[in-house]
This record gives sequence, structure tokens and C-alpha cells, in this order.
Amino acid sequence: MSALTQVTECADSAAALRAVVEDITAGLRQAIEARGHALLALSGGKSPIPMFEALSTQALDWSRVHITLVDERIVSPSHPASNAALVHTHLLRHRATAAHWWPWLQADDFESDGRACLTLDALCALAQMRLQAAPWPADVLVLGMGEDGHTASLFPGAPQLASALDTDSRLCWISPPAASGAAHERLSLSLRALLEARQLVLPLQGAAKRAVLEQAIALESDRYPISHVLHRAQRPVRVWLS
Repeated sequence: MSALTQVTECADSAAALRAVVEDITAGLRQAIEARGHALLALSGGKSPIPMFEALSTQALDWSRVHITLVDERIVSPSHPASNAALVHTHLLRHRATAAHWWPWLQADDFESDGRACLTLDALCALAQMRLQAAPWPADVLVLGMGEDGHTASLFPGAPQLASALDTDSRLCWISPPAASGAAHERLSLSLRALLEARQLVLPLQGAAKRAVLEQAIALESDRYPISHVLHRAQRPVRVWLS
């Protein structure tokens, strides 16, 4: 594990939420003061919803904040499984409506029946092109972790995992293995892009995820893709446990 990994135990989920939101807000404020803008990269799923809603009310110069994703399901932005839709619904409101949003996919990338108009390689290249003007690297990047040890959409056992860990590109596409139970092909930041972030934040809840984290801290292995982030990070990884 990188010596920069910082694990903090919180009394309960409410305390963890307050700590994570304060940490993210402070990181964005620091970036704005240092460079005039900040880039926030967010993971999707249901777990971050309370964090998104709390962030949206923070006193911050949101007009200087740029927001993008850590990973995305290859579905139309209006699809219920879309991480972009999640961000729009729960974060880009209240004070955060002033933020600059950098989506990966657009509605016209999909047919009326929901199928992608392009091959996955072409769609990934298009999404990467759209992100070129965003102020990379991310100043604050919020990770998630599944009970299988995946982070972003870097799933253990995915056919594209080795490439995603080694590529120089920021984006890659991933086919989640059947055992993961994850639906939809994915676009994901590569390991390189994750490690570029100036600050990495990892909120985790529950005994099962705590046990996986301990395994990932003990050994870097493709079995737990999060371990590659923890062991290779050159900047702080702040883990908040509840």
C-alpha cells in the first residue's frame, strides 16, 4: 500500500458523509485558489447519492468547478442506469447548478431503441475527444469500491482489465464479467487517469467492504483492482470507513 493512503474510521455513516463532503469541498477550494478552477471526477451507483445531495449545497464558487465521471454505463443519458442522469438529478442543482458539466455520452450517440450508434472502440474514442478540453488532471477524484474489489469499472476478471491497467489513454471500455452481476458495457477511466488525480477519496461502508479493503491493502493483485490504486498512488488516497 502507498504510504500516502490515509484510512479514517468514522463513528457512523452520517459522520462519514460530513467528513467526505468537507474533504471534497476543501480540495476543490484549494484547487480554485491555486489554479483558478477545479475538476471533480465522480463515481456512480446508489451509494454516492447522499454525498451528491450534500455537495450541491456547499458554499463554493461552483462557476469555477468542472465535473465529470469516473465511469459510465454505455446507455443513453436519459436511461435510469446512466451515471450522468444520477449526477444531473442529485448534484447539478442548488448551488452546484453553476458548475461546468463534462458528459461522456450524448443522446444522439444512441438509436431510438437504445442501441449505441457506434462500435465500442469508436464510442470510447469519441468520449475521450469530448473530454480533451476539460482541465485535467482531476483535482478531486471520488472512487467507489464493490465487494468484488472493483473500482471505477475496472472489474476483476474483465477481458479488458489488463489493457485498462496499462493503457496510456484516459478512457477505456470494459465488459463486466457475468459473475459481477453488473449490467451494461462500461466506459471507465484507466488506472493511469485515476492515478493522475491530485486527491483521491474513497468512502466505504460495511463490514464486507472493510474486509475487501484489508485484502487490497495487504497485496496488490488483479483479484482486487482497487489494490492497484492503493499500491501505486503517488498522491493521497483518503479512505473514509463507516
